[in-house]
Amino acid sequence: MNTPASSTAAGAPPWRGAANAPTTVPGSASSSRALEVPGVETYSQEWICALLRSTLPFQTLPEELLHAVARLARVRSYAAGQVIYRRGEEADDIHIVASGRVRHELLAPGQERLERTMHSGDVFGWAAVLEAPRQRLAETTALERTEVLQIDGEQLLQVIERDPAAGSVVMSRFAAMITREFSAPASVAARVRHLNGRSAGPAGVPTGWALTMYRLAQWLKSPRPYLMVTGFGILLTLWYLTVEVWKLPRFADMPGLTVVVKEMFSQDPTYGLSVYTPEYYQHIWASVRRVGIAFVLATALGVPLGLFLGWSKTFREYVFPVFETLRPIPILAWVPLAILMFSGTESPVIFLTFLASFYATALNTMLGVESIDESYSRAAYCLGASKWQVFREVIVPGAMPFIFTGLQISIGVAWFSLVAGEMVSGEFGLGYVINTSYTMVRYPTIIIGMVTLGLVGYVTSAMVRVAGDWLMQWRVRELTMGGR
Repeated sequence: MNTPASSTAAGAPPWRGAANAPTTVPGSASSSRALEVPGVETYSQEWICALLRSTLPFQTLPEELLHAVARLARVRSYAAGQVIYRRGEEADDIHIVASGRVRHELLAPGQERLERTMHSGDVFGWAAVLEAPRQRLAETTALERTEVLQIDGEQLLQVIERDPAAGSVVMSRFAAMITREFSAPASVAARVRHLNGRSAGPAGVPTGWALTMYRLAQWLKSPRPYLMVTGFGILLTLWYLTVEVWKLPRFADMPGLTVVVKEMFSQDPTYGLSVYTPEYYQHIWASVRRVGIAFVLATALGVPLGLFLGWSKTFREYVFPVFETLRPIPILAWVPLAILMFSGTESPVIFLTFLASFYATALNTMLGVESIDESYSRAAYCLGASKWQVFREVIVPGAMPFIFTGLQISIGVAWFSLVAGEMVSGEFGLGYVINTSYTMVRYPTIIIGMVTLGLVGYVTSAMVRVAGDWLMQWRVRELTMGGR
C-alpha cells in the first residue's frame, strides 16, 4: 500500500494535520484509479464547502444544498505521475482539485488534442454529468502529489433536484464551463443532463419567469431582506422615541408615530384622509398618471438623444454644451415659464416632472454608449456591417445596462419634480396633499402623503428594474453565471 507523506512534510497543505492525511492504494493493471482507505479522516465540511464555493458550477448554490453536496465528497490522493482516469473509462465521478496539479488531455469528437493543467479549485471529470453514454473523453494524470475531491454524478443530480431552479443553474454552469474553460465543442456541452425535463445546455439556461423566480429565491435566502426590515424598524423606533418618549425640542411639533398610524388607518380620520377614504386613492392615481406620462416622454426622447450624443462626436459638439447648460437649472426655476407656456393645470406639472427625468435618462444613455469598447464596433465594420447595423447590434445592446440604470434614476427624480410641480400648480396628487396640509396645519396628513409617496416611488422603481431584467435576459444570465 502506498501512503502519502504527512501533511507536515514540505509542500503539504498547511490546514490539515498528519492524522487527517488521506491514504491511497495504487490502481491495478485494469484500473489506475486511487482507492480510499476506510476509517481515514478527510477534510472538514467547512473547508470542502469553501472549495466548492470557489468553483464555477457551485458558486451560487444555496447553503443547504452546498452542504449536502459537500457530504457527498470523497478525498483521494495521487502520487506524481499516477493516472487518475483514462479515456474511454466509465464516467461516474466529478473531480475537484484540492491541492497539487493535474494534466488534463481532452480528445473531443472531431477535435485535436486539447491539453490543460488543472490547479486547486479546478473542476474536471465533467463527463459524469453528460447524457449517456457517459465515458471519459480525456486522460488525466497527477503532475505532483495531488489530492482530489470526488463527487458521484448520480448522487449530485439527486441532491440538486431538491431545488430545481438552483439545480438548473448548476447544470447550466457545467455546460458553460465545458465550452468556455475546456474549449470543447457546443455539441458536448449540449449533452449535459437535463434536470426535471429541462435542458442545462445553452438553449436551456433558465430564462424569463424561471430565472426571475430563482433570483427572487436567492434574494429571500440572503440577509438583504431581513436587513431591510431591520433598517425600517430602526427608523420607526427612532421616530417613536424622539417624538413621543424623549420629546426632544426639535421634534416638539412633529406628529408622533402612533398619531400618524391611527390617522392613516382610521375609518373616520380627523383630517379627512386615510386609506379608507376615496380621496386618498384619487391623489395617488393623479400622481402616478402624471409621473407615467412624464416618464414615457422622457424615455422616448432621452434614450435616442443619449444614444446619438454618445455615438456621434459631431452631434455631441453641437448639442451637449446646450444640454449641460440647461441641466443644472433647478425645477422650481422653470415653474413660471411652465405656467406661461402651458395652459391648464396638468400640462405644467407634467412638463416639470418630465424635465429632470429627461436629463437623467439622456445622460446615462450617453455614458452607456461611451462605455462600449471601440474594438467591438471596429470588429463589426471589419465583418462588413453597415453603420446602421453597428448602431442596432452593438451600440444599443451595449448601452442597455446603463439605459436601465438611468431609467431607475429617472423614475426617482420624476417623483421629486412632481412634488415641486404639484405644490405650485397641481390639483390633486400627493404633492398637492403635502402642500395644502401644511397651509391648513394638518401635520399627520403631511406624513401620510410623504409615506405614500415613498412607497409608490419604491414600487415604480422596482417595476422599472424588473422590466430591465426581463428585456435584458442575456445580462441577467451573465450576472447569474458570474455568481452575483
